[in-house]
Amino acid sequence: MKQQAIQYLALDVHQATVVATLRDDQGKVVMRATVATEAKAILTLVRSAGPRVHVACEEGTQAQWLHDLLIDHAERVIVCNVRGRSETSNKSDRIDADGLSELLRLGGLKSVFHGAPEILTLKELVRNYNALVEDSTRVMQRIKAIFRARAIRTPGVSVYRVSQRKEWLAKLERGAQVRAATLLIQLDVLLELRPKAKAAMIATARRQPGWKILRSIPFFGPVRVAEILAIMRTPFRFRTKRNLWPYAGLAVVTRSSADAEFKNGELRRSKKAPRTRGLNRNHNPILKSVFKGAATAATATPGPLRDCYEASLARGVKDDMARVTLARKIAAVALRLWKKGELWDPTKLTMQAK
Repeated sequence: MKQQAIQYLALDVHQATVVATLRDDQGKVVMRATVATEAKAILTLVRSAGPRVHVACEEGTQAQWLHDLLIDHAERVIVCNVRGRSETSNKSDRIDADGLSELLRLGGLKSVFHGAPEILTLKELVRNYNALVEDSTRVMQRIKAIFRARAIRTPGVSVYRVSQRKEWLAKLERGAQVRAATLLIQLDVLLELRPKAKAAMIATARRQPGWKILRSIPFFGPVRVAEILAIMRTPFRFRTKRNLWPYAGLAVVTRSSADAEFKNGELRRSKKAPRTRGLNRNHNPILKSVFKGAATAATATPGPLRDCYEASLARGVKDDMARVTLARKIAAVALRLWKKGELWDPTKLTMQAK
């Protein structure tokens, strides 16, 4: 019996509508449609494509919802990241859907991980806590900016204390007083919410299988472990540490040219070393902050991790690069232990910088 041909469906998703393009295995467009961004309408569209359909959509606000909706109704669902695509050509919803369906058929899409639905609750709680921390930090900076704009020094945190607010506000004129008092009220609300959000996040993270393993690693406190669990979700999405480093913003970007040369009539690889261009910019900023924060704390505390840092300095590595090397080491150790289900053992830590 002849096997059913695969159909390739691309969805350009927006708040109100979804623009779809369906191609057959020969690349011919067999259907174009626009439906409402509703579960029932999208499922009807997918089912109409036949029993074997591959679906692609771009990473965005609705990507996780759409992935979870279609994963049981399509042979394959790909959420892709098309950032960096050329903007020199025409653009519209229809053009985007057509181009995405052709890339899907040709296998030219790089998928973004959207698995592990059991972590979604923790992910939302981590987002909630991080948003409160960022908002409270922003409000605190705005308060100090009001005083700094008037050449009033605000060392420490006394300007935020309830007991000293009248004294600080008295140094401002009427308009600035109202603004600063409003920001201080905002800060009180945010600081009241933060402990509750943190407790809910940690309580949910404790129920995850990787909690005990990651907490055994030095300088991985409950907040950092909760963020790692929510962002990475599972260690098995990264085959090796070299797949994790770019995602965490710890991969060194290199550039080279004229990599080969002829010598005595033989083609040989050039001995010219590739030039480094810093760390990769396309990464998860929270995960990078977790690993670099752990590395910074490790350099200030005696122990095997600090020994790795000092070994890098002894080889002539600059201080900032030695910290990056240690952060890469910590990320590699966390990935290995999490995969193997083993607890931290400092006697097994190799001194070689990775």
